[in-house]
Amino acid sequence: MSSAGGAPAAGPDDDLPAVVTAVLSGSRLLVAVAARSLSAVEGRVTLPQFRMMVLLAGHGETKLVTMAELLGVNSSTAMRMADRLVAAGLVVREVNPRNRRESLMRLTAEGRRVVDQMTERRRAEIGAIVARMPAEQRRALISAMNAFNAAGGESPDTEPCPLGLPDV
Repeated sequence: MSSAGGAPAAGPDDDLPAVVTAVLSGSRLLVAVAARSLSAVEGRVTLPQFRMMVLLAGHGETKLVTMAELLGVNSSTAMRMADRLVAAGLVVREVNPRNRRESLMRLTAEGRRVVDQMTERRRAEIGAIVARMPAEQRRALISAMNAFNAAGGESPDTEPCPLGLPDV
């Protein structure tokens, strides 16, 4: 089928490469923002460890096996990450009293403070970036990001201060 000018009519997926490119660029920006937020705890927490901490902040006390599934890693990798966070005083790992074969993890007060501090740094930097956009584009970004998150299976934040990048 042709448009009035003789060129083929655009199909519904013709903009897919442009959308993917734009999302990849945005992803690089968000990863850079997340990495800069880690500067406050440089040497103590890596980006994957911070992701574990954010998940613990959102889920509360969590089984090690469940955490591995949430992170998409094997249990031994999750255990090594948790061991490093325990050594840093950011996570407590204990035997589950209801099932002694399981380990439960939770943030310490210091771990919660680190998550809150790094989340606030990210919030401020993202806020500064978004504030440079025209209001109409900001409104469109809300709709687009909500649709993107829904398509990816990410539940919307219901709190005024989200706990971090889902994705990192």
